[in-house]
Amino acid sequence: MRPLPRLALATAPLLVAACGLFYTDMEDWACPSEGTQLTYENFGAAFMNAHCQSCHGSNATDRAGAPGEFIFDTKSQVQRHRARIFARSAAENDSMPPGPDDPSLDDRMKLADWLACGAP
Repeated sequence: MRPLPRLALATAPLLVAACGLFYTDMEDWACPSEGTQLTYENFGAAFMNAHCQSCHGSNATDRAGAPGEFIFDTKSQVQRHRARIFARSAAENDSMPPGPDDPSLDDRMKLADWLACGAP
C-alpha cells in the first residue's frame, strides 16, 4: 500500500469533524449540581411526543428506518435508551430528529440536563 500524502494526513481530522462524527457523550455531560426540575411529566413526554414519536413510537406508521428496538413510548423506554438519545439529540448533538421541525438549541440543552440527571 502507498502511504497517504501529507496533505491528506493533515486534513483528515477536519474532514472527520465536518462529517459530524464527533458528538458529546452523556458521560461527558454532568447533571447540574443542583439537579434538575425537569421530569418526564413536565418535559420529557412533551419533547418525545413533539420530536421523536413520529418514528420512535410503537404506533408510528412510517418509522423512516428507525430501528425497532428504539421505541420511546414510556418513561422506562426513554430511560433505557437515554445514552443513545443523548448522543443523537441532546446538547449540540443534532443528527436527530432529521428535520424539518428540529428542537431549539435551548430545548436540546434541557434534554441534555434531563437525560444526564437520569431522566426523572
